[in-house]
Amino acid sequence: MKRPETLFNKIWNQHIVTQQPESPAVLYIDLHLVHEVTSPQAFEGLKQRKLKVRRPDKTFAVIDHAVPTLSDGSSPLGRMAFADEMCTRQIHQLETNCHETGIRLFDLESPSQGIVHIISPELGLTQPGMTIVCGDSHTATHGAFGSLAFGIGTSEVEYVLATQCLLQNQPQTFEVHIDGQPGPGVTAKDVILALINQVGVSGGTGYVLEYTGDTIRSMTMEERMTICNMSIEAGARAGMVAPDDITYEYMAGRDYAPKGKDWETSLEGWRLLPTDEGAIYDKIYSLNASKLEPMITYGTNPGMSIPINGRIPLPEVFPGADQRSAFERSLQYMGLQAGTPLIDHPVDAVFIGSCTNGRLSDLRLAASLLKDRKVAPDVRVIIVPGSQQVKLQAEAEGLDGIFKSAGAEWRLPGCSLCIAMNGDQIEPGEYAVSTSNRNFEGRQGRGARTFLAGPLVAAAAAITGCITDPRAYL
Repeated sequence: MKRPETLFNKIWNQHIVTQQPESPAVLYIDLHLVHEVTSPQAFEGLKQRKLKVRRPDKTFAVIDHAVPTLSDGSSPLGRMAFADEMCTRQIHQLETNCHETGIRLFDLESPSQGIVHIISPELGLTQPGMTIVCGDSHTATHGAFGSLAFGIGTSEVEYVLATQCLLQNQPQTFEVHIDGQPGPGVTAKDVILALINQVGVSGGTGYVLEYTGDTIRSMTMEERMTICNMSIEAGARAGMVAPDDITYEYMAGRDYAPKGKDWETSLEGWRLLPTDEGAIYDKIYSLNASKLEPMITYGTNPGMSIPINGRIPLPEVFPGADQRSAFERSLQYMGLQAGTPLIDHPVDAVFIGSCTNGRLSDLRLAASLLKDRKVAPDVRVIIVPGSQQVKLQAEAEGLDGIFKSAGAEWRLPGCSLCIAMNGDQIEPGEYAVSTSNRNFEGRQGRGARTFLAGPLVAAAAAITGCITDPRAYL
């Protein structure tokens, strides 16, 4: 009788090309996504070695990280008027590299341009059972479809371009079982922030997380993507959700999804992917989502979070001297005090966007609070759709009008304030509520202070000019 396997093990075993004893596996890669920031050195390495791209048909490129989100309106390329020298060079280099190698590029004139982890699922490139890599740590997003997806470094980007394979040590498996109906105002972002707070930013190190339970099963694909996106912030190699009918309904008819008989054949294979009954995980953790509240971070990593009405912890709750020291340094950087609440703390800016919360459902949540309201005076609110498709759909629903009437800025797709590119940044000492995924020192600008939160908490802060419980506005 065949031994029961987890979702991860099934995909891993299906993609091993070869493996020597006591050595990493040579893993075949089904989909390689590249962008303008981490790829130039990889393409240059290929040229120096006189190597070709092994499978340009399985490689897709996007312009998203460095691109400005403002435009002079002159043309689809009007945003280059706001690009700095490095951005311009990176974009032109990617265009040249793709032209020379035959890689499909979704450039600034493409109706599919947007953040790599948003457009790939939109286009149907992301599919169950795949191995997917990209030179970006939040590639874990694609695991929401039942794929094994993870970020790689620049040298690994070169390796995959040349071979369509990658050397990888096999991670262990970690089931994160989430049950319970989240209460009003609690979004997928709050669920993952609460989890990272509980397991810690290194709790998933050496593991691939598989999210299971009724809470996950009832989530939309966009919510599942938010959950998987931030798996890396718990130290995990990847995050995964087994595919189901919600997955297939989302994928059906998308540009690169299988069609006709190929769709039916693919479905047969995808339905075999979920973890077998009786399969054993190396580690298990359970979370009751019904007990969660809207969350917000207070420190300089995503694990430093509290419920919206909670208080910043005291140093003594941290068991080790190193943890206490890191906690104290983070509060010093943030200009906050232990034991105090964050509610009513003033903010200077609000950012709604990124590969974590730049999808249509996130914009709908923010608009539900901002409708017929105004943003607080002196608070800069930037809303950046994750793709051209999201932008067009939001505009068709009138969401852009809600945001602009409230006094928020409605931008073009890109990573924007998540990585502080081309003027999209917070000034030194300023506070921002951000729906992005990292609150590291300087992440949103030198000296910028970031509170991570979901779109409802961000929208509430935009209205009041301070950290606010969004449930008061629901």
